[in-house]
Amino acid sequence: MPALAMALLTSCIEAPASRDTPSLLDAHGEGARIISQEWQLLFWIGTAIVLLISALLIAILIRHLRTPREVAADPRETVGVRWIWLGGIALPAVILVFTFFSTVRGSGALSAPPNPETVTINITGHRWWWEVQYPDAGITTANQLYVPVGQSVRIHLESDDVIHSFWVPQLHFKRDLIPGQPNSTWLQADEPGVYRGICSEFCGVQHAQMMFMVVALEPDRYQAWIENEGRSAVAPEDDVARAGQQVFLSSACIYCHTIRGTPAAGETGPDLTHLASRQTIAAGALENNIGNLGGWIMDPQHIKPGSAMPATPLNGDELQALLAYLTTLK
Repeated sequence: MPALAMALLTSCIEAPASRDTPSLLDAHGEGARIISQEWQLLFWIGTAIVLLISALLIAILIRHLRTPREVAADPRETVGVRWIWLGGIALPAVILVFTFFSTVRGSGALSAPPNPETVTINITGHRWWWEVQYPDAGITTANQLYVPVGQSVRIHLESDDVIHSFWVPQLHFKRDLIPGQPNSTWLQADEPGVYRGICSEFCGVQHAQMMFMVVALEPDRYQAWIENEGRSAVAPEDDVARAGQQVFLSSACIYCHTIRGTPAAGETGPDLTHLASRQTIAAGALENNIGNLGGWIMDPQHIKPGSAMPATPLNGDELQALLAYLTTLK
C-alpha cells in the first residue's frame, strides 16, 4: 500500500515539457521561420504607423493651440488637403499592397517543403492522444515523433473522432484534422532538439492535455532509432518482470494495447512496445517515470477525467510487477 500511495501522489507531477511554452518566434524550422519573419514585418510596419500617427496628432494639437487670428492668417492651411490624399489614401494603399504581396510570397513558400521529403508519417488524432505511424518502416508509436534534422517530412493527418489541430509552433504552422477529410502538411527541423506540439483546436475536456513531442535527431541517430523501434519487445529476463508480463496479458490491458512480440494486439489505446523510451505518458500530461506510470494505471480519471483509459484494479504486488515489466519496454 505505501508503494501504491506514493505512485498516486507522484502521478500529479507535471511533465517538464508541458511547462515550456513554445513560441512561434523561437523558430527552429523553415516553416516557423517564414511565419516569424512575416509576423515581425507586420509588427514593425504597424509600430511605424502608430508612431507616425501619434507624431502627427501631437503636431496638430500643438499647431491648434495657437491663437485663432494666427491660424486664420496662415496660408498653409490648404496643406491639410494634401495630407488627406497622401496620408489617408496613398500611404495606406502602398502599405496594403506591400503587405499583401509579402503575405502571398510567404504563403507560397509554406505550400511546399524546401527539400524533397524523405520520411512519411501518418498521424491520427484521438481523444486525447496522438497515434503515430511510420508506414515505410512498419512502426506504430504514440505521442512522440522522431524526425531527421535538415530533412523535410510529410505528415498525413486524420481524426478518429472530433476536430483536432496539429501544431508544432517552433517548426511549422497548424493544420486541422477533420473527421472523414484526410489532410497533410510538412515540417522540417533545422536543429537537433525536442519540440513540443499541441492540439490547437478545442476538442473536449482534455484538450489542454493533448500534447506530443517532436524529437529531431541527426540522420544517423534517427536511423538507429528506426531500427530499434522496428524491433519487437524484448522478453523479460527476471522473475518480477516476467510476472508483470503475465499481469499485463491476463488483465484488461491486452484488449486495448499492443506489445509486439506478445499476444497483446489491442488497437483502442497506444502501442506500448517501446513505452519506456518515451519522455512522457498520457499524451504529455505526465513525465514518464515509474511513479507517474503507476498512478496512471491505477487511477487515470484522476489525471485526465473523461479519457478512454479505465482504471486497472491491481493489488500492490501485481502493480509493482507490472511496472517492472513495462520499464523493460525500451
